Amino acid sequence: MTDSPHPQEHPDGEARPDPAARLEFVGIDADSPTNKCPAVLTVPGTGDLLQVGRKVTDPDTLALIREHTDIADDEAAIWTPASLKPALLEAITGTYAPGRTGPGEPSFEDLLAATVRSVVHLEARDTYDPTDPAFLKWKQDGDTSYDWEPWIALVGAAVERGVRFRRLRIVSEPVSDYIRWEHAISYGNIKAGEELRWLPRHLAFDLPHPVADFFMWDQRLIAYNFTSGDGIDTGRMEYVADPRRILPVVGMFEMLWERGIPHADYTPA
Repeated sequence: MTDSPHPQEHPDGEARPDPAARLEFVGIDADSPTNKCPAVLTVPGTGDLLQVGRKVTDPDTLALIREHTDIADDEAAIWTPASLKPALLEAITGTYAPGRTGPGEPSFEDLLAATVRSVVHLEARDTYDPTDPAFLKWKQDGDTSYDWEPWIALVGAAVERGVRFRRLRIVSEPVSDYIRWEHAISYGNIKAGEELRWLPRHLAFDLPHPVADFFMWDQRLIAYNFTSGDGIDTGRMEYVADPRRILPVVGMFEMLWERGIPHADYTPA
């Protein structure tokens, strides 16, 4: 790793940190535990600051900003909470402690621990990981055993403290082998305290819904996850915390949920 984190000049005129340089983490908004931002970082050797935060898109706010300065096409106005001022001051004065590390991408456990009221999960694929050993065993001999205990402990604890956990599965009929297996082992979801519904695709065709599966936490954060063509999780997540982008999804989910069939009443066709 180089010790020369000086900016490189690019053809577009933007000064960017040397990709081989190490950024220094300064601080994060402690009042935002679920999406782990905003944050402040510095470029060692230059004193340049990098901020992570919500992009300002409200037209009225942007108009007020433009009364004082222009926002170029390659720029963005970033909202910074007052609680981040100490970290900004540390970054500006260079008084932060080198070697700090940020929390990284939030884990499922982190997000669930910070949830107060509700979790909803939409699954809309007909196949997920077809190489799952438990799935392959079920195909071979019909075995429906599954290691649910960690999930039951994790989700069950959240449900016990008042979090409502709803899962909706949109499925094509006749269902795939994978969905038939999921239905057969869903006793674990129920034991964990989840409310589970199934929605045949032909009952949902006229309703809008996102094209990616997602978790939504307290109707204030959505975590979209993406799978490859064969259903295997790619590990890529996209987080949305803007209320204007969350509100339509809240409505979409509720319309889909209303048409869903409770697990106890659904037999895979």
